[in-house]
Amino acid sequence: MHLKELYVYPIKSARGISMKSAQLDARGLELDRRWMLIDDDGGFLTQRKNPRMALLRVEVREKHLVVRTDGLQELTVPIHPVSEMARRVQIWKDTVDAVDCGDDAARWFTSMLGRSCRLVYMPDEARRIADLRYARQESPVSFVDAFPLLLISKASLDDLNNRLAEPVTMDRFRPNLVIEGCATYEEDTWERIQIGQTSFHVAKPCVRCTVPNVDQKTGTRGVEPLRTLESYRTFDGKVCFGQNLIHEGKGILRVGDPLSVMSLKAM
Repeated sequence: MHLKELYVYPIKSARGISMKSAQLDARGLELDRRWMLIDDDGGFLTQRKNPRMALLRVEVREKHLVVRTDGLQELTVPIHPVSEMARRVQIWKDTVDAVDCGDDAARWFTSMLGRSCRLVYMPDEARRIADLRYARQESPVSFVDAFPLLLISKASLDDLNNRLAEPVTMDRFRPNLVIEGCATYEEDTWERIQIGQTSFHVAKPCVRCTVPNVDQKTGTRGVEPLRTLESYRTFDGKVCFGQNLIHEGKGILRVGDPLSVMSLKAM
């Protein structure tokens, strides 16, 4: 078993960046979900209600993020924004300190989405932790939904696609880590794993919302693959696909790193 693909998503709900290697910092993969779009009330925006966010393409260029979409000139945002415009923003049940990225970015994203919004950044001093019902200790997180990392195996996606009339690509599920070489849904059984030199606690299955129904190339929403997943991946009334991870220390992950299972979940 090995790490086949590695993805970082700097802006929450924008397209990810395929990486050959990535640094793990305290919150997860470096730069992952450190930026987020908010509405006028400070609430977070995602593809759940704004599927056009799938059309936001992000690139890291030296000390900047470069954001592109068809019909607009590219936007450049400093990786470490300096601003006196501090904001309190809401993501699920958490209220978090953030830095506003300025009026130019706000106008750009407002024009792209056709609704008033602003881009914010999570500074290093912001405090947000993973759900302590599943984390073994206080684990800082970024603007992810809940946990630092999401893992899915290629075998599990292959099994899903064998059930679909039209296959879907892995980007529908927005994983950080794609694993190759394990059995179908074998990741459901893992409690602790090691990838390369880094150990991970498998916190809980990933409960799926409507985002996998969004075509990441067109920004349009359909009914699949969620409808098919509901027929065989529903547990306690929730559709699950993939596993949330919490890393146990910093390190570097590289595509091709071997994966070993350190312990299995009690059945």
